[in-house]
Amino acid sequence: MIFVPAGEFVMGSDDGNDDQQPAHTVFLDGFWIDKYEVTNAEYKGFVDVTGQPLPHHWEGGTYPEGKGDHPVVWVSWHDAQAYCQWAGKRLPMEAEWEKAARGTDGRKWPWGNSFDTSKCNSGGSGDTVPVGSYPAGASPYGAQDMAGNAWEWTADWYEAYPGSGYISTRFGQRNKVMRGGSWFDGPALVRCSARNSSAPKFSFSTIGFRCAKSAR
Repeated sequence: MIFVPAGEFVMGSDDGNDDQQPAHTVFLDGFWIDKYEVTNAEYKGFVDVTGQPLPHHWEGGTYPEGKGDHPVVWVSWHDAQAYCQWAGKRLPMEAEWEKAARGTDGRKWPWGNSFDTSKCNSGGSGDTVPVGSYPAGASPYGAQDMAGNAWEWTADWYEAYPGSGYISTRFGQRNKVMRGGSWFDGPALVRCSARNSSAPKFSFSTIGFRCAKSAR
C-alpha cells in the first residue's frame, strides 16, 4: 500500500462531463491505498478460504491460465467489499480514489495534462494486462494503473457534487461509483475525474477494484 497524506485537493473538473462538475476543494485525512489493483491470484486466496463465489469466467476453481497477475474482473461491488473486509481493509471513498490518482494540482491524468497511450492500458486494447505494466503512468503518490486496465469500485453511492445543478436518474442510493476507466475506454473515461456507476450486484469484464485503509 502507499500513503496519501492529509490535506486538500481539487476534485472534479469544470471541463469534464456534467457529473464531474463543478471542480471543488476537498480535505481528506491521511489514508493508505493499494499500489495495484487486486489481482486474480490475490482474489483466489480469498475465495479458497471463504468460499465466496468465483468470477463467472473462472473454470475449474481458478482464474484463466497466465492471468494470475492481471486485475480480477467480473466482481460485483459486494464481492469487492467482502474481499476488502477479509483483507482487513475497505474500499476507497470516491474522493480518496481521486486524490490518490491525481495528487493536489488538478491534473487530468495520473501522469499530467497530456494523454499518452504509452502510460496506460486503454483505448480498446482487448484485455487486461498484468498490474504495474505501465510504471511511467503512476500517480504522484506512486499508485499504478489508476487510468485504464480495469474500472475500480469505490465505497460511495453515485450522487451529484455540491453546487452541481446536474440531475440524473442514476443518482441516489442505487448505484455505486466506479473510477479509472478500463482497457476498453478512451482518454475521456480514463481521466482522474471521470465517473461511472452501476448497481452493487453488477459485474463485468472491465470491472475490478483496489483496497484502502484509514491511517488511524
